[in-house]
Amino acid sequence: MQPQEQIEALNSSRRKLLVSGAGTVGVAAVAALSATTQANAAGKPQAGATHHPAGGNTMSTITTKDGTQIFYKDWGSGRPVVFSHGWPLNADAWDAQMLFLVQKGFRVIAHDRRGHGRSGQPAQGNNMDTYADDLAALLDALDIKGATLVGHSTGGGEVTHYIGRHGTRRVAKAVLIGAVPPIMVKTANNPNGLPMEVFDGIRKGVTDNRSQFYKDLAVPFFGFNRPGAKVSQGTIDAFWAQGMAGGILGQYACIKEFSEVDYTNDLKKIDVPTLVMHGDDDQIVPIDNAGKLSAKIVKNATLKVYPGAPHGMCVTHADQINADLLAFLNT
Repeated sequence: MQPQEQIEALNSSRRKLLVSGAGTVGVAAVAALSATTQANAAGKPQAGATHHPAGGNTMSTITTKDGTQIFYKDWGSGRPVVFSHGWPLNADAWDAQMLFLVQKGFRVIAHDRRGHGRSGQPAQGNNMDTYADDLAALLDALDIKGATLVGHSTGGGEVTHYIGRHGTRRVAKAVLIGAVPPIMVKTANNPNGLPMEVFDGIRKGVTDNRSQFYKDLAVPFFGFNRPGAKVSQGTIDAFWAQGMAGGILGQYACIKEFSEVDYTNDLKKIDVPTLVMHGDDDQIVPIDNAGKLSAKIVKNATLKVYPGAPHGMCVTHADQINADLLAFLNT
């Protein structure tokens, strides 16, 4: 065979191989698509089932009874610590704590509340009963036992209400950080609460210009409006990005849940060791009407006050918060 003939024969063999390979890939793709179609036709994923959407980057989610997908992170394999975030944020608000604790040998789990972050944005279920049930669905799906539940701000209400509705069968300890319980709004039974006008103002801010409102809210959230404060534009940007990742409908509905829900009876049902952490310069959830009262209601609770710390102290005082969390986990 002449050299030119050898080259043509080699090219012909390569073309046949490529066609054959493409055919194999095509058959595999069609088979996978067919299997997916059949699975979808059989019905939605069952409540509590882990679901990994197709695509380059998979995300861990559970699907609740009403079909809402709840995104979560699950790192490590030690004793479980489960985090519930504040409004209007998502699980990324716990980055400093999760990175620290997973490196200390703990299993750390955090989810995005429905209507927030990477979770679904349904029109229904944007209330504290459902938030607590979503947390229960996550713990059940992962079969979590002996967990320490950690809730910040609205997440503290979620943790408290979860225990009130579902008990402590899966819970060993609880931590409330700058948490909204027992109740934020001023009522006949809570005369020192914040006037309803405060929360109506939040609703107006979300409705009129949510993006600008979140940028403005980040400043007192982290105490950046205080004299001598070291302002971090990156922290403000992260707060804004997390807020804007959620949906306006769910976030608007959530305002009522963190302001008007009375968690007093839930607090009375907490029967596990509880650490209440609160900054005494919290401009969002004032300590006198929140952390101090909760620590009195929860049996055998420990109150730790952080002088000068703002609402967002998990970021601004991360080293101190992390050290205290670790000490509490190890007691």
